[in-house]
Amino acid sequence: MRGIAIVGAGQAGLQLGLGLLDAGHEVTLVAERRPEDVRAGRVTSTQLMFGPALRIERAAGLALWDDSAPVMPGFELSHWEPEKQREVPVRRFAAPFDEEVRSVDQRVKLAAWLELFEERGGRTEYRSVGPADVAALAAAHDLTVLSTGRGELSALFAPDPSWPVHDRPPRTLACFYVHGVAHDDSDPAAGYVRTTGVPPAGDVIIMRALTVGGPCDIVLFEGRWDGPYDCWADRPTAAEGWLRALDLLRTYAPWEYERFRHTEPTDPGAALYGAITPTVRRPVAHVDGGRPVLGLADAVAVHDPITGQGANNAARAAASYLTAVLKRGALPFDEEWMRATFDAYWQNARHTHAFTEFMLREPQPEQVPLIIQTAFDHPEVAHRFANGYADPPTYREWLMDPEGADAYVARFKK
Repeated sequence: MRGIAIVGAGQAGLQLGLGLLDAGHEVTLVAERRPEDVRAGRVTSTQLMFGPALRIERAAGLALWDDSAPVMPGFELSHWEPEKQREVPVRRFAAPFDEEVRSVDQRVKLAAWLELFEERGGRTEYRSVGPADVAALAAAHDLTVLSTGRGELSALFAPDPSWPVHDRPPRTLACFYVHGVAHDDSDPAAGYVRTTGVPPAGDVIIMRALTVGGPCDIVLFEGRWDGPYDCWADRPTAAEGWLRALDLLRTYAPWEYERFRHTEPTDPGAALYGAITPTVRRPVAHVDGGRPVLGLADAVAVHDPITGQGANNAARAAASYLTAVLKRGALPFDEEWMRATFDAYWQNARHTHAFTEFMLREPQPEQVPLIIQTAFDHPEVAHRFANGYADPPTYREWLMDPEGADAYVARFKK
């Protein structure tokens, strides 16, 4: 039995902590908020999860919402330019997902997992943590894992210079949880994950979810700087922000406006505003004169939500780290082991991060519109594009590689 401390009670930290408890380890989890405060707080993400990540949760016995979280059966992408609508009509494609896709509000999930952690005998400390606190934890435990990249803790991990360094976030973000959309057979796409791209504005991404009050819809605005979607600096209330969002939908995605015109926010905490700077950091930090601590999930790799990979990466990272801890047995969790543990996870996850960086490039890589234009006319391409989100490394050879994209598209020009 090893003594392990985890700082951060998000998807990765809690999943890892629960797995370690089940394996018989003594686990101390440091969280900023108690379960009741998490449930009563503001939304924190869109937490879209694809089939492989959901299988990880299910195998760990943590898929507690299989009977209540909506399943999104497919993906729809729309593209148009409002100022050219007479010459260039809206184009779109839709494709089914091969596996289920779900989203569970982190207020629901993390609060329940916190309670489960305590029920199973885990020790929870509810407090804020700074670098000095991390040093004390590391001195008192066999292994200390940081799974939060917030505030001054992020500075413990040095940037990885082999990845792009951004001087600002690539997009501005606004997210709303709303209810009131009628989901019935007359509008099957209303249950899909849907993306509408409008060049001067950015993208609006829509999905179904389970929130504190039941099923809902999430609307995420990914805005280009100084464009129409970059309008949230005043941080309006959920109700005020949603009225503004409806005006944007009316102009830039009118078919979505018709779906959402009679909706309202699910609760006062149903809006989230901000921006994310994609970052990759070294996986090991040193505290207390050189004692190593291991970074997990957002502590070492932060992603923009445009590709919906954050919660999926967190689940994969927690599962990978758990396997490494269990294989270690009674051997020390030294720095060499920490780096090898991260490398085993990053071997695959680096392609996911690269895909997200790729999709945020300005100007857009030439092969992206080429592939999407082909998908409008060929269901096979649409299906392959839609299902790549569940396993982003599969994009490397045909979407992210210009020659591979040209060769793939050429098959449909014969």
